[in-house]
Amino acid sequence: MATKDAQAAGPAPVAELNYEEARAELVSTVQALEAGSQTLEEAMNLWERGEALAARCQEWLDQAMARLEAAAPQDE
Repeated sequence: MATKDAQAAGPAPVAELNYEEARAELVSTVQALEAGSQTLEEAMNLWERGEALAARCQEWLDQAMARLEAAAPQDE
């Protein structure tokens, strides 16, 4: 859970988020965009953050897949 100091400093850098954190923030970002209550500038900032979060989630999934493939027995 984030501290008040961390919340005041703004969102964590995307590169520092684990999969669950990035996915939860992405879901929240999509919900905020769907609500449509932001200014255009705020919506653009949310969209950009969402794109970065989606890319971070994909990085985690790609790494997990590589680990599974590396651990799987190789049929020859």
